[in-house]
Amino acid sequence: MRERVSQQQTRRGPQTRPQGRRQVPTQTATSRQQVAPPPGQPDRGVARKRRKRRGLPIAIAAFLVLAIAWPFILLSWASGKIEHVDALSGRPDTPGTTYLLAGSDSRAGTDIYDDTEGHRSDTIMMLHHAPNGSAYLISLPRDSWVYIPEYGEGKINASYAYGGAPLLTQTVEELSGLTIDHYVEVGMSGVVDVVDAVGGVELCLDYDVNDERSELVWDAGCHVADGTTALAFARMRYADPNGDIGRAERQRQVISAITKTVAKPGNALNPVKQMKISAAGAESVTADHDTSATDLAWLAWYFRKATSAGNTGTPPIASLNLETYQGSAVLLDEDLTPVFFQKLASGTLTSADLKANDLP
Repeated sequence: MRERVSQQQTRRGPQTRPQGRRQVPTQTATSRQQVAPPPGQPDRGVARKRRKRRGLPIAIAAFLVLAIAWPFILLSWASGKIEHVDALSGRPDTPGTTYLLAGSDSRAGTDIYDDTEGHRSDTIMMLHHAPNGSAYLISLPRDSWVYIPEYGEGKINASYAYGGAPLLTQTVEELSGLTIDHYVEVGMSGVVDVVDAVGGVELCLDYDVNDERSELVWDAGCHVADGTTALAFARMRYADPNGDIGRAERQRQVISAITKTVAKPGNALNPVKQMKISAAGAESVTADHDTSATDLAWLAWYFRKATSAGNTGTPPIASLNLETYQGSAVLLDEDLTPVFFQKLASGTLTSADLKANDLP
């Protein structure tokens, strides 16, 4: 047996390692240990880790500063885009904060063409934040028959035609007894721009409409409307069975839909969308000299507060068809209207007060 093994080894020859291959030395625990730097010199790996640890808090701090400062930066930027006009009367203040919102029916900047020239005010609203914290949005029908300082009786929107924002402000103050703190006017093109900036708004109407005057074509139900459609929705009056009252309700619906859509995370948390919406809003607004973008932000907050609570309506109406030298007008109730505005001032209007004019 030994002889056979010896013969096999003789035939194979001596066993040697294959040429051209190097044996890779195995890494021992000792070889894996880093060699300590010479005395007096810093460890580069430790220094890099320290720099990374120091950089993280700085990055977090910078992000927090930007997040806190961003709303102020945005408001400051938007304030520079607001156009200002003389509007306030300077009469003594009354409790609470009162905004006068006017929708100018100028056709400039829109695709609407008709016989209307210049400006008129088709939308007149008061937004009042009372001392007790209650907020109310009150629509004043554009054809309301009121006293216009220095002109006598006439339709309330005629005050805008006679003397612009200052006379409209004085007329509303005369009617309500409340001092206007902020005047805000939005042109027709502004509605289109803002609605398009938020990506459209959902509006609802329970009957079909095909109105040539406003150019509104609507199938009964709820639909997402673009800017042009939303504007027609807010302007339409002759096809509305409730006339001026129905239009006022739809105007409030459009503004409410805009504020709700702006507050959605996709708009509220997106800086690019915020700038687009702020630019569209600020560039479409004309305000008194004391009103800033911050005041407009409060306006949006009070508006949402009022609409969320259902605190919207119109003053008490005695007749929708008062015959006057200016044509058919809306007659406010002479006895109930003063009481209505007193309750508005104190923040004590009830649901019954606000819904007294609801029509079928």
